[in-house]
Amino acid sequence: MRLLVFLAAATAATLVVTASPMAAEQAAPTLTVHSSGFGQVLFDGRGFVLYAFTKDSRGLSACSGTCAKAWPPYVVKGAVRAGAGVKAPLLGTVRRSNGSRQVTYAGRPLYFYIGDKKPGQIRCQNVSEFGGLWLVVRASGKLVR
Repeated sequence: MRLLVFLAAATAATLVVTASPMAAEQAAPTLTVHSSGFGQVLFDGRGFVLYAFTKDSRGLSACSGTCAKAWPPYVVKGAVRAGAGVKAPLLGTVRRSNGSRQVTYAGRPLYFYIGDKKPGQIRCQNVSEFGGLWLVVRASGKLVR
């Protein structure tokens, strides 16, 4: 009976983790551009908006620890594909301090916001937190202010 309860709890925990917007991407993650209240901006392949952090240096994330819990980095294991509207030459990755690879666009590391719970939500545009502004990104690579 204990084994059955343990297996049920483990299965439920797995479902909760994989339902999260910050869960691991599919085998071939895609960056896309979609229309929003802020114009055409970047989203992951599942429809979750991506943000840039003004405190980041080009190609280097300044968000870790508590910051990365609120603003999870968009990390991938393999290559990222340029979807509709994305300029492939602007797409890249950078190594984080833990060795994971974070997706970049126009040299800017990309993040999710933990409060964006469903595709299409943009809850923290132009928010000042952790020493910088969090802004959505246009297909050109420019930040929306």
